[in-house]
Amino acid sequence: MSKPLYKRVLLKLSGEALAGDKGFGLDTDTVNSIALQIKDLLALDVEVAVVVGGGNFWRGRAGEGMDRTTADYMGMLATVINSLALQDALENVDVSTRVQTAIEMRQIAEPYIRRRAVRHLEKSRIVIFAAGTGNPYFSTDTTAALRAAEIEAEVILLAKKVDAVYDKDPNEHEDAKKFDELSYIDVLKLGLKVMDSTATSLCMDNKIPIMVFGLDDPENIKKIIFGEKIGTYIHN
Repeated sequence: MSKPLYKRVLLKLSGEALAGDKGFGLDTDTVNSIALQIKDLLALDVEVAVVVGGGNFWRGRAGEGMDRTTADYMGMLATVINSLALQDALENVDVSTRVQTAIEMRQIAEPYIRRRAVRHLEKSRIVIFAAGTGNPYFSTDTTAALRAAEIEAEVILLAKKVDAVYDKDPNEHEDAKKFDELSYIDVLKLGLKVMDSTATSLCMDNKIPIMVFGLDDPENIKKIIFGEKIGTYIHN
């Protein structure tokens, strides 16, 4: 078997991805499938950190008429629910996992401490970063970019419900153009909704490549680790 291309990765999962075809909440089969895919990476001696969104339970824009800060904190709590669910699924397949939250809730998770997170990774534990950055007005995409920079991840694996980046929604437009490769500047100039502009800029400044791919094939994460070109590759 060839050698994995990456030693340490950050996997960003949208909350919607955990909902599977249900569209809301958690789909047990989907969560269990993702846990097994992560376990496969550990078997290859790849260190894996995870950031999970919360859109399957709550999106800030859903709080119409609500104070933006309050709505964002509610979203952070939704990411904790997802993180605990993924931790449980991972531990059910004998994968040692730690959840670290940006907002302290010691009864259920560790507070985020960078050095402790890195030590967990070095000991082949999965680390799930929950509650975003702990600040309103910052998305979980920005959290992924920030944590990837902090733990010196070599790539962000951005798992989506679509299989790549397109110039428009492929579910609504049959003529949507797929991009195999993009620069950070392309993403910002074209206004592509891959990550928000803050997250994209942070990746650009820290030279963190992004692989955007779909979860439809359970082998996709492993394929990326071995350098197979799937989805969209975003870099300098």
